[in-house]
Amino acid sequence: MSNIQNSNGSFLSDNQFPMLYSQVQSHIIEIRHTPVIVDADVAALYGVETKRVNEAVRNNPDKFPEDYMFVLTADELKDLRSKNSSTKVSAKSRTLVR
Repeated sequence: MSNIQNSNGSFLSDNQFPMLYSQVQSHIIEIRHTPVIVDADVAALYGVETKRVNEAVRNNPDKFPEDYMFVLTADELKDLRSKNSSTKVSAKSRTLVR
């Protein structure tokens, strides 16, 4: 069972995420020479709020590699906004998933 909750508070199981490779691939960008996905895009792919993705990682550190997420610098955020108009990047969405 997944530890990600949907917007009504119930937990979602892994079999509720039939994603196409192309759906995921379209959200991958490169930062620091590493392919990543913005936390808001991960949340959208799973149909949950961004804060739920971040909570799952924060509350279950043993289930994620240490370098699974990182926070953008102000300069990286500015550059990302200018280069990737399709990426959902806001002041709150500065966390990236490897």
